[in-house]
Amino acid sequence: MGASKLSGMQKQVLSLYRGFLRAARSKPTEDRNRIEMIVSTEFRRNSKEVDRKNFQYIEYLLRLGTKQLDQLKSPDIVSLSSIKVVTSKT
Repeated sequence: MGASKLSGMQKQVLSLYRGFLRAARSKPTEDRNRIEMIVSTEFRRNSKEVDRKNFQYIEYLLRLGTKQLDQLKSPDIVSLSSIKVVTSKT
């Protein structure tokens, strides 16, 4: 099938995505669906808008996502909101 190997950063991004989906499973059904929709939308948007060579910004998004995931894993948190991070395209 010729699947290309993923870089370390790509593996981190996929791991974060899977982590969000796993955390969503622990929430009530209505919240789970909303969380899955937000996560999917954010990851797709970033995959299109973020330059793949802008490693510093990707690392920033990974740190931000990890913090959000840690918050989502808390039993007190039932939902997730979408945020838009605006930066220059350098």
